Amino acid sequence: MDELLKTVTAKAQQWLDGSFDEKTRMEVQAMLDKEDKSDLIDAFYKDLEFGTGGLRGIMGAGTNRMNIYTVGMATQGLANYLNRNFKDRDRISVVVGHDCRNNGRLFAETVANIFSANGIMVYLFDDLRPTPEVSFAIRHLGCQSGVNVTASHNPREYNGYKAYWEDGAQVLAPHDTGIIDEVAKVSVADIKFKGNPDLIRIIGEEVDKAYLDAIETICIDPALVKRNSDLCIVYTPLHGCGRVMIPRSLKQWGFTNVNCVPEQMVPDGNFPTVVSPNPEYPEALTMALALARKLNADVVMASDPDADRLGVACRDDRGELVLLNGNQTAMIFLYYIITAYRKLGKMTGREYIVKTIVTTEVISRIAEKNNLEMFDCYTGFKWIAKVIADENAKGKKYIGGGEESFGFLAEDFVRDKDAVSACSLMAEIAAWGRENGKTLYDLLLDAYQEYGFSQEGAVSVVKPGKSGADEIKAMMEQFRANPPKTLAGEKVVLIRDFKLLKQTAGDGTVTGLVMPEPSNVLQYFTAAGDKVSVRPSGTEPKIKFYMEAKLPMADKSRYREVQAKAMEKIELIKKDLGI
Repeated sequence: MDELLKTVTAKAQQWLDGSFDEKTRMEVQAMLDKEDKSDLIDAFYKDLEFGTGGLRGIMGAGTNRMNIYTVGMATQGLANYLNRNFKDRDRISVVVGHDCRNNGRLFAETVANIFSANGIMVYLFDDLRPTPEVSFAIRHLGCQSGVNVTASHNPREYNGYKAYWEDGAQVLAPHDTGIIDEVAKVSVADIKFKGNPDLIRIIGEEVDKAYLDAIETICIDPALVKRNSDLCIVYTPLHGCGRVMIPRSLKQWGFTNVNCVPEQMVPDGNFPTVVSPNPEYPEALTMALALARKLNADVVMASDPDADRLGVACRDDRGELVLLNGNQTAMIFLYYIITAYRKLGKMTGREYIVKTIVTTEVISRIAEKNNLEMFDCYTGFKWIAKVIADENAKGKKYIGGGEESFGFLAEDFVRDKDAVSACSLMAEIAAWGRENGKTLYDLLLDAYQEYGFSQEGAVSVVKPGKSGADEIKAMMEQFRANPPKTLAGEKVVLIRDFKLLKQTAGDGTVTGLVMPEPSNVLQYFTAAGDKVSVRPSGTEPKIKFYMEAKLPMADKSRYREVQAKAMEKIELIKKDLGI
């Protein structure tokens, strides 16, 4: 501990020189002067790592914090890589955006200035915009890269930096490691902070319109929407950047009865009306549910601060509003898309869908029964985007893909999850249900009855700071060395280790796993069809456990009974895993 304190103190002292602004120096001095050194250690014990998705961290002074210097080094490194990789082009250009978070505009303008100082043309959004619109704008404007300043659904003290490539997707090999290497070479003294205004163009409505027009094309049954235009929708952006684009998209599709939660339509990086701006958490939808009860709404929708995740609530068979989990929303999307395509004669045989390895296996059964090609990929939409790029190049047609963490993408002109299009498509699905005398809840049960029931549960164990990172590493090593033999009384018959790219059957047979690269994920499958996945989060100080319990459900009327049994099974699995 003495050695660590000595190291971080030396690093902090370097931040007191004239290369840093006065506010930063004062913040660092305050941490040095404080008797309790925990803040100092956490701020300087490591450098905030520029990973394959960019940066994400708590805002403040320090090498392990989001500030203009860590953002600046990331941007300078990315600029260096772009100038080297596209050196034969007359003009390199990028898109820069941000969401509602504190310091979002400051960081975005800092990024724009650094790119322009390096001779790169910058299209800077005039105000906060959804992450998927930044992805769209990169290809729409013919850019080579892009950055969105966002920490997605993280708590208010966080901000982040998402880097994109010319295909509108987050950066993958070989460019990911190439950029990381360039960023690692940069020091604060190397950052070109003084921008070139002649190379910064402010963009806004012209891109908004193109984006919304493109989203309108994914409406599967416009006549259905027209017949149900008065569907009662309640929507909340949770203070984020869905506040403009999602109501506009719903209106453009033809929905006329959209009711927004007024208190949460105000953009605010402090997220004053919620504990956490994450639509995965029921608490975040409290105000929306209250408005929905008052209006007797058909569907409730919420997007996270950068409008890439979607949370949904609907009425159950008792008329009570219930929240759907991310597996269920992904399942409903694909259930409707496939059903509607077939009914309207839109299936050509070239279509395919995508899910992530931790997402419900019900989707696998939907694809199998419909003789539809399905791809399983790693967690994160950059991997879904890679499948889209690879398969579309073969002349196939992507019709939808999702993940359990409330992300869905219904189109290929965006290469990241998109709550703007997802909200409009979910409203169409609710309209389809209403026209057939059903709620979204009824449609969910229809899907379970047709394709089989699974109940999912997830646990995130938070381990902050350096000690937490060490604990998470030790936990993964322990699971890898001593895998469970049974889970909830069911024999484990298959173990997949994506770090080693191998799978081991119950009889000891070992075979390879074909994936684009190794990833620190473990999966266990039982004889009963249950699935457990374990992985460290790539963006937060967490180790995540995903559990899926499969049980037979003879009839929809037994849903609650079967669901309760599945939850009991998940509790037993948690106990077996020691969580």
